[in-house]
Amino acid sequence: MWTSARTVQRVIKSGEAAAPPDFLRALESVGRRRLRPEVRLQEVPAPGRIAPFALALTGEVTGQDGSGEDLASGRFILLHDPAGQEAWHGTFRVVTLVRATLEPEMATDPLLAEVAWTWLDDALAHSHADAVAEGGTVTRVLSESFGALAGQANDVDLEIRASWTPTSTDLGAHLEAWSTLLCTAAGLPPLPDGVTSLRPRRNTVGP
Repeated sequence: MWTSARTVQRVIKSGEAAAPPDFLRALESVGRRRLRPEVRLQEVPAPGRIAPFALALTGEVTGQDGSGEDLASGRFILLHDPAGQEAWHGTFRVVTLVRATLEPEMATDPLLAEVAWTWLDDALAHSHADAVAEGGTVTRVLSESFGALAGQANDVDLEIRASWTPTSTDLGAHLEAWSTLLCTAAGLPPLPDGVTSLRPRRNTVGP
């Protein structure tokens, strides 16, 4: 499981500014949160111009059938500006991305975008991640095959971009909500803790 200890140390030693207590508490809550075993996290360089303090993680959902197939991927970015930003309505902002390739029969579903957005709302509610100023987009791209590839099943690539403002420093709940959204997009059903899905899915679009 990814932990926040390394991130906390780097922020403190950055020399740019002392990490504020609220940001450290947020990092600690993220590092303590346990996620489903299908979700793999990796820390990546965070954006440096949007906010004074930031954390960025990439995530992948992999199947547990031994194939190592990636079912969905995305990013989780935590921004903190102690002075606040007007558009945020707070001092923190979570910015997320989820990408997945869905089954062909979902390609023509006119309600796909609306349904995908409800996945996010449900994930936030399930994780008790209180948020305000929520916004984002849902994009789907239908790929059709021609010529030598004619006859192959059509693919639909789904991309969910969403951001919101947490109402507390318990950012672990928001990381969990994003990971739940990843798993939903990957086609994994909700499971009790410790139970792993074995359902195979198509490969995801790369980040």
